[in-house]
Amino acid sequence: MSNLQLEEIHPDKGKSFKLNASCFKKNFYWHFHPEYEIVYVEGGSGTRHVGQHISNYIDNDLIFIGPDVPHLNFDYGLGREINQIVVQLKEDFLGDAFLNAPELSSIKELFGRARYGLSFTGLTKITIAAKLKEMQQLEHFAQLICLLEIFQVMATSTEVVQLNDRADQQHKDSRMAVIYDYIDANFHQKPDVNEIARQVHMTTAAFCRYFKKNTGMTFTGFVNHCRINQAKNLLLQDKTVSEACFATGFEQLSYFTKLFTKMNGENPRDFKRRYLTN
Repeated sequence: MSNLQLEEIHPDKGKSFKLNASCFKKNFYWHFHPEYEIVYVEGGSGTRHVGQHISNYIDNDLIFIGPDVPHLNFDYGLGREINQIVVQLKEDFLGDAFLNAPELSSIKELFGRARYGLSFTGLTKITIAAKLKEMQQLEHFAQLICLLEIFQVMATSTEVVQLNDRADQQHKDSRMAVIYDYIDANFHQKPDVNEIARQVHMTTAAFCRYFKKNTGMTFTGFVNHCRINQAKNLLLQDKTVSEACFATGFEQLSYFTKLFTKMNGENPRDFKRRYLTN
């Protein structure tokens, strides 16, 4: 049985933070850590599951996550490596007095908001993505200055979405990891709510209440969310609409098309054409 995992993070040699551009994980990785984390991903269609928030992204995503917030790896379900840059650091990575400097008051406020999970969009995302890519080529001191610039851009941006309403996430609850494990193995077949309820030692009724409270979705709705997201990745790999439909567990092409259109605002054929012809 899978558990929510504590990720152990160690700063890079000679630095006060960790910068990683090689962190692909083929399967789901439901985890938490006491460090703050900036994640930028580029390519594919991925699931954004931070705390209780579940949504998806297309093409690229920029997230800032606070300590101990459980989250899914952003390359979950892609089955292939994508461009990904991750920066991880402790709150006191520059010493206890770091965030108390008056010049850093806006960054201190940003760190507080990060405990809810923050998603950045628009010009902010473009600007920070460029800086993160640049960071990889810089010397250690220049990397640190660049990181502070990134925090200042985030702190003063209005192009930001708070992902959760509350920050007191129960990161020791490992049941979501078990649920992901089950869906990952069975989404293309017929996931059984009764079976997964038994696996997490709950009655079906109690499981349904727990699941809706923690995800905002019914179990069937969540499975369909995962299926549609997997179908997007297949379409982006130039699979046909029919191939994407049946490979992700849908039995009727008409229902797949209807659900895909409802969730994405366009049918799968138009989605594929728009992204593969850009």
